[in-house]
Amino acid sequence: MIVVAWIISIVILFVAALLRAGTASLVRTPRADALRAAADGSHGAAEAAKLLEDRANLQPSLGTTVTFLIVAAVIPLTWAITDSLSGPPLAFALIGMAIALVILVDVIPRWIGRNRPGSLAYRLARLLRIGYVVGSAASDLIVDTDDEPEPEEPNGQAGAGERELIMSVIEFTDTIVREVMVPRIDMITISGTASTDDAVDLVLSSGRSRIPVTGDSIDHVLGILYARDLLEMFDREAGPRSASTLAHDAYIVPETKHVAELLREMQANQQHLAIVVDEFGGTAGLVTIEDLVEEIVGEIADEYDEEEPMIVVDGDGWIVDARLDVDELAEVVGTELPSDEWDTVGGLVLELAGRVPDEGEQFDHDGLTFTATAVQGRRVAKVHVSRL
Repeated sequence: MIVVAWIISIVILFVAALLRAGTASLVRTPRADALRAAADGSHGAAEAAKLLEDRANLQPSLGTTVTFLIVAAVIPLTWAITDSLSGPPLAFALIGMAIALVILVDVIPRWIGRNRPGSLAYRLARLLRIGYVVGSAASDLIVDTDDEPEPEEPNGQAGAGERELIMSVIEFTDTIVREVMVPRIDMITISGTASTDDAVDLVLSSGRSRIPVTGDSIDHVLGILYARDLLEMFDREAGPRSASTLAHDAYIVPETKHVAELLREMQANQQHLAIVVDEFGGTAGLVTIEDLVEEIVGEIADEYDEEEPMIVVDGDGWIVDARLDVDELAEVVGTELPSDEWDTVGGLVLELAGRVPDEGEQFDHDGLTFTATAVQGRRVAKVHVSRL
């Protein structure tokens, strides 16, 4: 019986370690990458992408299952040890068991999963799905049987603000750069052949302190021009020069990079602006350290900011800036909106239309009407959203 108990415990702990490693790999996998891998035919990627739809409940549910498995394994393991040992050897054996459980079922699996995002999660997708379902059911059972009323907040508005800040921090760890960057079409740049006089005019008109310097096209970024260098040059009464001669090396990051990691890197490297590139090496946009901080604390406006709000109530509907995140609009209108292929409302309208729409064209989706009220070239600029 002791041998059977050992075998049962080892099998259960092995499954728990697989779940722990798979969870660590899954939470570090952007859903966009999983969808891309599923389109390429990677086995398990589609299942992983489906799990990532409920990212907020993913870790709690899988963590509950892992905890249950560890408890289930410790019971026969403890029985086997106490049946074989006694006295000081028993105490040392139990302490050793606790240390071994932490290392073998938590520390090492987490390390393996974090270093293999995507691939390991795809291989263990079916097991992760089972663990997620079991953990979710257990969590629901605990919530349903808890009838004690929640204590009231002494200050309702303060409590809501704190909860919103906490949720922002949680979501911040899962956000990728593509979701917060300024898209290339909205970038303010200057040609490397332009003079420093032109650069000063652009700095004054745009209010930017750092401007990307481009070569033949926006995909060829020569560097970043600092307004401070221009001020120092004019303070020395130096003559005009080409903008490229004052450009500093650009900090380049991929669009799939997690913003939490990028914020740490920008702080360590004293970088305030980064150029974002896509998988083909083309310029996708730019991101500033202010953009990253705003993901946590909300919009930061200075004395010269004159930006219009991203969403405005208009009678029985809303006038929406097409750059607004699809998930933010979904929260306002109270319905699910597709965001698999597009991050913005403008992208959603393009998806519904299947082409660049004309101004005034309407598209219906899930009880909502989307009207393209402003189209600039191949880009949707403004959208009116109303209920059917």
